[in-house]
Amino acid sequence: MKYLSPLEMMYRWEVEKADMVYLSQPIDGVSHNWTYKETMNEVRKMASYIKSLNLERNSKIAILSKNCAHWIMTDLAIMMSGHVSVPLYPNLSAETLNKILLHSETQLLFVGKLDGFGKMKSGIPERMSCITYPFYSEDYPKWNELTKDINPIEENIVREDQELATIIYTSGTTGDPKGVMHKFFNFSFSTTNAVQALPLKEESFFSYLPLCHIAERLLVEMGSIYTGGKVYFAESLDTFSSNLAEASPSVFLGVPRIWTKFQQGILSKLPQNKLNILLSIPLVSFLIKKKIQKGLGLSKANNIFTGAAPTPAALIKWFERLGITIQEAYAMTENTCYSHVSFKNKIKIGSVGQALPYCEVKLSERNEILIKHDALMDGYYKEEGQTNETIKNGWLHTGDEGEIDENGFLTITGRVKDIFKTSKGKYVAPSPIEMKLSANKNIEQVCVVGNGMPQPIALITLSEIGLSKQKEDLIKSLEKILKIVNTNLDAHERLQNIVVLNEEWNIENKLLTPTMKIKRNSIEKKYQEYYSTWFDSSNKIIT
Repeated sequence: MKYLSPLEMMYRWEVEKADMVYLSQPIDGVSHNWTYKETMNEVRKMASYIKSLNLERNSKIAILSKNCAHWIMTDLAIMMSGHVSVPLYPNLSAETLNKILLHSETQLLFVGKLDGFGKMKSGIPERMSCITYPFYSEDYPKWNELTKDINPIEENIVREDQELATIIYTSGTTGDPKGVMHKFFNFSFSTTNAVQALPLKEESFFSYLPLCHIAERLLVEMGSIYTGGKVYFAESLDTFSSNLAEASPSVFLGVPRIWTKFQQGILSKLPQNKLNILLSIPLVSFLIKKKIQKGLGLSKANNIFTGAAPTPAALIKWFERLGITIQEAYAMTENTCYSHVSFKNKIKIGSVGQALPYCEVKLSERNEILIKHDALMDGYYKEEGQTNETIKNGWLHTGDEGEIDENGFLTITGRVKDIFKTSKGKYVAPSPIEMKLSANKNIEQVCVVGNGMPQPIALITLSEIGLSKQKEDLIKSLEKILKIVNTNLDAHERLQNIVVLNEEWNIENKLLTPTMKIKRNSIEKKYQEYYSTWFDSSNKIIT
């Protein structure tokens, strides 16, 4: 089957939807809009400028920016000018930035909307050419000045299906980022089939998760391109809630931590006991649900997804009571974000849904999830050995452990590599235990550890609700969840105690990835010296 490329889709909307707003971005509280025609005019001019640089065809061009309209324009301009995009996380350290730029052999760098660029700047090689964006300009030649007198490319350039489109460096939960190579066909295959399967039609999207990550890139950038939709952007963390409420997208993707924050925000205004009473009164229940949905910005959302990390079933059920149906999804950079999704009319809470069309799935002898379809990565850039370890006989070895029921619903039971062995010689999978603990609303983040110890222990950080509790009440609540969880675990899995840590795990202290997954290895290194002391404590809850 012949699939249309992202550029071909944009050429279509450039004519058919010329005056429809495609990109809408708040800047200093004022919305700036670009129609499809205006977007493509900017893309055609920048592509023309890039071509004037006479770079060797398929040169690597990197994007270092938070989400904004010019991020998507840049990606399209790189495609049109005949090159390969290298999207970068906007909060990289100077050292990691330098490693990726050198490893990818980047020839040109776009520097856009950033916080704390000064700390990253030393990672950019001295002789590297850079271009900066309007509105968020650094000390480099500006986009609008470079394109001011440039004649836009008039030809509708089409890239070949098998040409390399992008190198996406993974967020690195375990070691240095690896460059995942994807050709244009992979974008076309994955987006076309996902859009048809869900189905999505002329949708509106809200962009706030990093566009350099495969999930946001496929769902928001490619999803909008393949549905002829509209993209709204968040201006900042402070304006996130108001931006989302104003956008009211029809499609929304939230990672588990976002759903926890939403829950905490609702409960801070409407305690659980009061909410329970209001939801038990028919007419009042309807009004409360509508008010909460509108306040969150989800009143028009037809597809609401969660992914990137496991979402506690209790949290999904909690939102379900509010009329917010959360669809779990599962995929990874290496399979172009095309694997499993919970279809809105076929949800099994606790599973990540069923395989998308043309996607084969099976389990290895170790219950590792193996995926096969036509849009698997071409490999890791310059890493043939790691590529061969990950794709064997056409099957992508995900590293995730799972179960598949008779209806094809996939449940993630942990990471194959995360499983650790206690000093008793027993293996423990931490993820399912962490999910059970996450049902307690006082807990924000949790990491179960215990390699080489007689029994596992749980390291946690507190949510805003937990931080507001009296110490005595907090300990009672944590003792209760510990007892409940341990009751349902095998003897070798039972937690010795729960350790409450004062320091939040975040992206800045490198204990979370940019997509807000915990960096288990980093957490282990940071706290390992205290494990014995905590384990030997007579307290079940250590604060």
